[in-house]
Amino acid sequence: MLGILTVLLSSFVLTFHNVTVRVLFSEHLVLGLFLLGGYVKPDLQNSFLLMFMRMLLVVPLMASLSFKLYPSALKELKDLFNRNAASSVLHERRDILIQALGCGVLMFVYIASLYIAIGLIPTGIALTLFFTYPVFTALLSWRFFGDRPTLFRWLVIGIILVGSALTIPQSSATYSSHTIAIGIFASVSAGIVYAFYCIIAQKCLEKFHPVPFTWISFACTLLLSGASLLFWPAKSAQLDWTPLWIGSIFSGLVSFIGHTLNNVGIRMVGASTASIIGSSSPALTALVAWVTISETLNVIQSVGIGIVTLGIALLSAEGFVKSLKNRS
Repeated sequence: MLGILTVLLSSFVLTFHNVTVRVLFSEHLVLGLFLLGGYVKPDLQNSFLLMFMRMLLVVPLMASLSFKLYPSALKELKDLFNRNAASSVLHERRDILIQALGCGVLMFVYIASLYIAIGLIPTGIALTLFFTYPVFTALLSWRFFGDRPTLFRWLVIGIILVGSALTIPQSSATYSSHTIAIGIFASVSAGIVYAFYCIIAQKCLEKFHPVPFTWISFACTLLLSGASLLFWPAKSAQLDWTPLWIGSIFSGLVSFIGHTLNNVGIRMVGASTASIIGSSSPALTALVAWVTISETLNVIQSVGIGIVTLGIALLSAEGFVKSLKNRS
C-alpha cells in the first residue's frame, strides 16, 4: 500500500513541474490571479538552459540529502569505481555503472524533448503523447527480450494510438500546423527515449539503490546540459533572470521529490504496478493545468486523454497480471 501511495504522490508532484515549465515558456494567468510566464522561447537552447538551471540546484541538494535518506549511498557510489574486488564483482559493478550512466544520458534527451513539447502545445496533450511510452516499451521488450505482444496487447496499443490521435490540436491562430508538428514529434520522441530509460532502469535497480541511481542520472543531465550550453549558448542578454531562477528552483525541488519517490515506488511495487498507477498522469496533468493556468481542452481532446489513460492502465495491468502468474 505504501509503495502505491508513493508512486501516486510522485505522479501528482511531477505535474507541478510540468505546469511550471509551461509557464516559463508561455504567458498564463496563474490561479486566476497573476499574469506570469513567457520568459523564454520554447526551443532547444532554452530547454538546455532551464534543464541546467534546474539541475544546478537538484544535484548538490540530492548529494547532501542522499546521505540522510540512504546512509550507504556514498559507499555504493565509491564501490562502483573500486577496482579491488573479484573479477565477477568488478564485472557486475561495471554493468551497473554503464546502466546508470546510460540512464543519465537518456534522461537528458527525454527531458529536453519534453520541455520543447510542453512549450509548444498544451501541457495535458504533450504529457498524453509522452505517456504513450508503454506502447514503445512493449515493442522494445519484443525486440530485445523476445516478449511477443499478445492479441490483447495489440488491441490496447491500437486503443492508445487512437486516443493519442484524438488529442492532437487543430491548427489555429494560437497553434500553427508547424508548431503542432514539432510539439507532437518532440512528445513522441520523449516517450520513445523514456521507454528505453525504463527498461534499463528496471534492470539497474535490481542491484542498485534508487537514491544513488537517481543522483547519477541527474548529475549526467547537469553535465550534458552544461556542455550543450557551451557549444550552443542561449541569448542571455534578452532573458529575465529573476523569474527564471524562481521557476527553476521550484521545478527543481518538485522534480527531485517526484523522481525519487517514483524510483522508490518502482523498487517497492515493481515497474508494472508503478506503470498502472502512473497511467493517471496525463489526466492528472490536464486537470492540474486547468486548475492552475486555466488551460482548457475541447471535448474530443478530453475523450482522447481518457482513452489513452485507460489504454495505458490496461497495458500495464496485463504486465502486472503476468508477473503475478510467474511468481505463483
